[in-house]
Amino acid sequence: MKLLHIDSSITGQNSVSRALSANIVAALKKASPGAEVDYLDLAVQAPAHFTMDAMCPRTGQTENLSPAQIAENAVSEKLVQQFLAADVVVIGAPFYNFGIPSQLKAWIDRIAQPGRTFRYTANGPEGLAGGKKVIVASSRGGFYSTSAQGQAMEHQESYLQTVLGFFGVTDVQFVRAEGVALGAEAKDKALALADQAIEQLVEAEATVPA
Repeated sequence: MKLLHIDSSITGQNSVSRALSANIVAALKKASPGAEVDYLDLAVQAPAHFTMDAMCPRTGQTENLSPAQIAENAVSEKLVQQFLAADVVVIGAPFYNFGIPSQLKAWIDRIAQPGRTFRYTANGPEGLAGGKKVIVASSRGGFYSTSAQGQAMEHQESYLQTVLGFFGVTDVQFVRAEGVALGAEAKDKALALADQAIEQLVEAEATVPA
């Protein structure tokens, strides 16, 4: 199994999503000792935000590329190859300003490539990156899953579910720690529930026939 572990939180050792993603990866490695893990820290190695230099090679332009366009295309190519090669992707995704970190969005912009992760057909768009599992370690300071108002304000998990589905990834699971900024008791409860979810997720994977 090839596993891609991605973190995007800017808060380092204080990050809940980083702790969750590390626990998920550790549990998966314990269940599959031969797993190969590739790690990408987007707070340290974030690609530049999408520009025309990064866009040009996507439009079919292959000749007379500038040095900047060649360099940006190399960044995108490395990231999309890394994503496509993975059987399992674990993404640490904190909740920033009702959505995901801009570093994580920049990564998505780089791997959203026609002919690689999706294509347009006469019947509409078709995802090309299916056959893999994505597990999202989701952390939130408040509660957004328990009310209609909160759900309307949430563009973190819903966005990831949508864009990964667009890429053809239908096996997307979330391990959520919610309300972690509402005091020590709320945080401890959220982390305990998340740990239970990780345990159940790995146990369910172990029961799936190979």
